Amino acid sequence: MVAGTQLTPELPAWLVEIWEWIKLDWLWIIRAMVEVSALAVGIYYMFTYLQRSRGWPVVLGFLLLIGITSLFAALKLEVLGWLLQQLFLVTVVAILIIFQPELRRLLAVLGNLPLFATNQDSPLDVDAVVQATDRLSRKKVGGIMAIEQSVDIHQETQSGVLIDCALTPEMLDSIFIPQSPLHDGGVVIRSDRIQYASCIFPLTRRLDVNRTLGTRHRAAIGLSEETDAIVVIVSEETGDISYCHDGALYSKVELKQLKDFLNEMLKAEAKPEETRPLIQRARDSLSDLAEMIEKKLRPEEKSN
Repeated sequence: MVAGTQLTPELPAWLVEIWEWIKLDWLWIIRAMVEVSALAVGIYYMFTYLQRSRGWPVVLGFLLLIGITSLFAALKLEVLGWLLQQLFLVTVVAILIIFQPELRRLLAVLGNLPLFATNQDSPLDVDAVVQATDRLSRKKVGGIMAIEQSVDIHQETQSGVLIDCALTPEMLDSIFIPQSPLHDGGVVIRSDRIQYASCIFPLTRRLDVNRTLGTRHRAAIGLSEETDAIVVIVSEETGDISYCHDGALYSKVELKQLKDFLNEMLKAEAKPEETRPLIQRARDSLSDLAEMIEKKLRPEEKSN
């Protein structure tokens, strides 16, 4: 056997060149994998989130418009293709307007992650809300209480009477009694204060909502679709307690369920965010973001 003889056959020149190029710039593979993975996950979560919104038919129509535009371009139908391209530009702006509430809620949630947290307002007095709900339920007095979080509810309603008083069960009870001039409508609770009363909340436009639901429940669903508020409802006919969040209505719940939900969502007993190190806040932000995505994809079952 001659010394220096190669045991493997020589590779084609073009394959050798590709291999040499990969060895010189192998980071492009990692970059490509990261970009493709991020796009795939982002698109998947976006479509899953939009499927649960009322603008999903608009998304389907937009995708159909893209398909028709691509078909006309492939067939070289220049006039029809140009018209659809102009319509396509208008549709993009229309989609931004239609999905404005969803986009604002998403940005508000991202902005309230622990990484960006500063000084927090006074925590909500969950016991006051629960006690007031219990009083209204026992007396079968209708009421709807919107607990504000990131999105300014008053900007959505543009109605109501400014109260700006301490949050107490007695005050909520006195607002909703039938003889009160402010009982017709809902109240807006911000931190530990009642900000507005006699507010008219937007009704939901969904067609899959149970037709037996009254105006209060439809208003609660509509407000939770437009904002990230938690809305507590007491039925005037039956005294049943319900709460609504993120467009989902949980009806006929017990007081303990309501209290546990409020404590979990509002984190009333959490430590101030600014006392934690930046690295810990970043980790908590990623954890909260993953939990938010998990809840969007797998919402809890609703009570009947």
